[in-house]
Amino acid sequence: MAQIVNGWIDATPWMIRDLPADEIEALIAKGMPQREMWVIGDPVEGYISIEAEIAHIWGFYCSRTGLGLGKCLLDHAKEGRDFLSLNTHVPNADAQRFYAREGFEAVAELPPGPVATVSETETRVPTGIRELRMEWRR
Repeated sequence: MAQIVNGWIDATPWMIRDLPADEIEALIAKGMPQREMWVIGDPVEGYISIEAEIAHIWGFYCSRTGLGLGKCLLDHAKEGRDFLSLNTHVPNADAQRFYAREGFEAVAELPPGPVATVSETETRVPTGIRELRMEWRR
């Protein structure tokens, strides 16, 4: 999973690498006991990570897009739920189009900047890249 995230960061010109690759791997490992996580592919080509108590998607990456992998993961995440939320970077227009096709709507723009608490479970990291909060309701 970390390899997919790190590959995406390195291949995305507007994305700022704010953490070394090994720290991203450590963060994903730390989140595993606290989240529902599903992977797709063998070897893994995509994953989704959800904090079930608040129905928030914290990580959702695919190494290749346009193959239906993300849709499959998201459809699985929607099963048994009436609500999901996620954050996506403002410059990530492709992701926003995908989420809109899947019924998500932008509800707020989150400020970039220093680490700051946004809610009990959400903090912003200092990448300097604005994010959109998007929500899906059945």
